[in-house]
Amino acid sequence: MSVDFQSWITSHQTRFEGVLRGLLPNAEIAPQRLHGAMRYAVLDGGKRVRPLLAFAAGELAGADVARVDIAAAAVELIHAYSLVHDDMPCMDDDVLRRGKPTCHVQYDEATALLVGDSLQTLAFQLLAEHQLNDDAARQLEMLKLLAHASGSRGMAGGQAIDLASVGKSLTLPELEFMHIHKTGALIRAAVLLGAHCGSLMETAQMSKLDHFGKLIGLAFQVVDDVLDCEADTATLGKTAGKDADNGKPTYVSLLGIQDARDMAQRLHREALETLAEFGAAAQRLRELADFIVLRKF
Repeated sequence: MSVDFQSWITSHQTRFEGVLRGLLPNAEIAPQRLHGAMRYAVLDGGKRVRPLLAFAAGELAGADVARVDIAAAAVELIHAYSLVHDDMPCMDDDVLRRGKPTCHVQYDEATALLVGDSLQTLAFQLLAEHQLNDDAARQLEMLKLLAHASGSRGMAGGQAIDLASVGKSLTLPELEFMHIHKTGALIRAAVLLGAHCGSLMETAQMSKLDHFGKLIGLAFQVVDDVLDCEADTATLGKTAGKDADNGKPTYVSLLGIQDARDMAQRLHREALETLAEFGAAAQRLRELADFIVLRKF
């Protein structure tokens, strides 16, 4: 590929920020405070890992980048809403996110609740009102895919298990089950939605992309747990050590630092192996797998 990976990331992150600015309601439109808070929660923060995965999968499938923009935005809006709600006092009660005050601190709890609700519904509005595939049935499948990944059998269900597990000791399979839903479901959805914007792929190929998303989603969480123990608040952009302080089960508390590192590396290798048949077309996905697992690790 002619563009190096860092340039590819930077160009997509910069361009996608403009996409999000255009898709979010203008802060001058009533209700101004809610729209301003929505923009505050989404813009100018985060590495945009999920959108980047959607763009990489879209490239693999030969998708029009304008279509992937919408799918990526839908996933990022769901992710942003989950962070807003996750930080609220009824959940993790955190005051810092992406290096700035959390939404309920900057605004108030009621506004933050409505921000999450509004971002979630906007995500599905985007998927419904833009043509992302020439086959209407496939686009309907994309709506179903994101809904499943976001709900009780996906991200929200994983968060419920997480909250119920505070102060408890989980086995490794139980911990993996929680994070396959809480963190992994949306990462898997990002990969698949990007691919669905392109040409039709064989079922076996989509299954391999889904498996890649599952493995890299788990690796993402393992690395997060390690960084939560080793990095400082300024580096993380959120409160360091919060999970340990709250008695939440993590891969580090279960396995120890070194074994958790080893697990992340194993998941990384297995994720790369699932992409073998795609050859050079999956290079960006491979580079993103490296980016996710090796970030300050």
